Amino acid sequence: MRRVLEDEQYQVSILQEGRDAVARVKSQLPDLLILDLKLGDISGQDILKQLKSDSVTGDIPIIVYTAAVLEADEVSRLIESDTQLYNGVYLLRKPFELQVLLDKVEELLEKAGQGH
Repeated sequence: MRRVLEDEQYQVSILQEGRDAVARVKSQLPDLLILDLKLGDISGQDILKQLKSDSVTGDIPIIVYTAAVLEADEVSRLIESDTQLYNGVYLLRKPFELQVLLDKVEELLEKAGQGH
């Protein structure tokens, strides 16, 4: 995924652990975040909730992806429960084509005025 994004001239930064994710996102303020719900040390849903409820990071578009059906359903319900708060959050279920990811990245960045 990283190579595909870099091949499209996107600057990519990867975090291996979720524990520092919120602090790092707040300090770097990326144009877009791609979040795997399966993180070893913290729930991706918890990170999503923290980022979206923080005024500093709340407007960052986020693509959430997972292979876990139950987690995907929970995130779908979360997004639907507060469409205003979770505006700019898009759920991708694994497996997905990389072109689908690239299309969604471009779409979300264009909506946010950060197109490449």
